[in-house]
Amino acid sequence: MSLAILVGETVGRAVPVVAGVLGAGGVAVAALPARVRMRAELRRRWRTWALAAPLFLGAFWAGPAGAFVLAAGLGAVAVGEYARMAALPRAERAVLWAAAVLLPAAAWAAPDTLDVRVVGGLLLVAALPALFSGDAAHGFTRAARTVFGLLWIPVSLTGLVLLGDTAVAVGVAVAFGDVGAWCGGTALGRRGPLARPLSALSPNKTWAGVLGSAAATASALAAVGAFTPLLWLAVLTGCVLGDLLESMVKREAGVKDAGTWLPGFGGLLDRIDSLLLALLVTMAVTL
Repeated sequence: MSLAILVGETVGRAVPVVAGVLGAGGVAVAALPARVRMRAELRRRWRTWALAAPLFLGAFWAGPAGAFVLAAGLGAVAVGEYARMAALPRAERAVLWAAAVLLPAAAWAAPDTLDVRVVGGLLLVAALPALFSGDAAHGFTRAARTVFGLLWIPVSLTGLVLLGDTAVAVGVAVAFGDVGAWCGGTALGRRGPLARPLSALSPNKTWAGVLGSAAATASALAAVGAFTPLLWLAVLTGCVLGDLLESMVKREAGVKDAGTWLPGFGGLLDRIDSLLLALLVTMAVTL
């Protein structure tokens, strides 16, 4: 069975699930009374979800070419946000932007060429600008931040192309997991042992949120016919640790959000931080 057919089947199962949840969520958000403190914020988030969901699923409906366009587009924007936070010079930004397009392109056109040699070569290229700049004061920091950005964004997003139908399931499950974490934290994370934060990097992320995310990701994977314990653990790892990873980057950069253009979220990295890590872990355990 071809990859395009498999992806089409997964998208076909995901569309009614996502549409149903968006519809129910839209009704719930619209019915919120004015006294609810987060009403405006929740409405902005719902509108962003309502726009992002068809773009995500529609890209996969178009087949591998659509997955490439999605991965390259997300990568180009996310790399720009990361480069600003990491204060990377122009040469390092160029390396990351090139990787954001070329890696998904290789995954689409010649997936068999992506092996450890390619990854090793990319890591070397990421360090070259700092090596040849003669920057003894900050060269190592520049190289380390570029290598991290390469692994975190372009390599992770290549999974949207390489994973095929699994990428659809991961994307839907991560979206549900983020919502489940918020619901779990709101309902169960006010007091008691479940209110304990996972890390000082993000005090609002509690063990109650982990429980909510675990339930939501499992339900989403089951709904699209893709549940396995290994895939569930990979997605849950991304949902739990992905946000903390971005929080670490933002705290060192001294910023609250990666951007300001995405209503209800901030920047693109604030929306896809969990997806990036989930894709990377999924590739590690399935490919």
